[in-house]
Amino acid sequence: MPSWLLLQLADSAFPTGGFAHSAGLEAAMHAGTVELDGFAREALWQAGHGSLPLVTAAHREPSRMAVLDARNDSFLPNHVSNRASRTQGRALLDTCARIFADRIAPLREQARAARSKLHHAPLFGAILRALDIDLVDAQRLHLHLTLRGVVSAAVRLGLVGTHQAQALQAALAPALDEVLSTCGAFGVEDLAQTAPLLDLFAATHDRLYSRLFQS
Repeated sequence: MPSWLLLQLADSAFPTGGFAHSAGLEAAMHAGTVELDGFAREALWQAGHGSLPLVTAAHREPSRMAVLDARNDSFLPNHVSNRASRTQGRALLDTCARIFADRIAPLREQARAARSKLHHAPLFGAILRALDIDLVDAQRLHLHLTLRGVVSAAVRLGLVGTHQAQALQAALAPALDEVLSTCGAFGVEDLAQTAPLLDLFAATHDRLYSRLFQS
């Protein structure tokens, strides 16, 4: 049974700024190459290989946050994805430090003292550890938010309606389980880029004439 806190963190009303990002979907749409089901699946597998290992490592050893943050920074040479990761990480950290000050404010001060880039994935793992959310629930939440971000962006871009988006999210529940089962035990040595086309689309985002999203 999920905790009330976990449900709060999963709620779209929790103000972390994630809805300002499309995970490259906006750029892919302008390139005319979007098949939403396939895009969402690729995004999930990329999260499983490219960010979930950092979530897991930081949850297990939050004292290694600075090292994991630096590893995350070197893993994201794409300037758009790197910027989005840092933007989302700062928003998550600042929001949680205000809402859960007694548990998260010390983590924020530690990260600032280390002059970390504040990437999202390691911060996500460390924050959920500090909030006493267990590892599997933290991993599930990370993957859920990845998928929700894609389908939400698809609605605002006019690719699907709200009911179609929710039907897609429900249909991809087995894919969430498969990614978690495959990638849940990965460490940072397993970090990999599994969706190079999505990465290329994301890198072109700043060239779009008009944009709804930051990335």
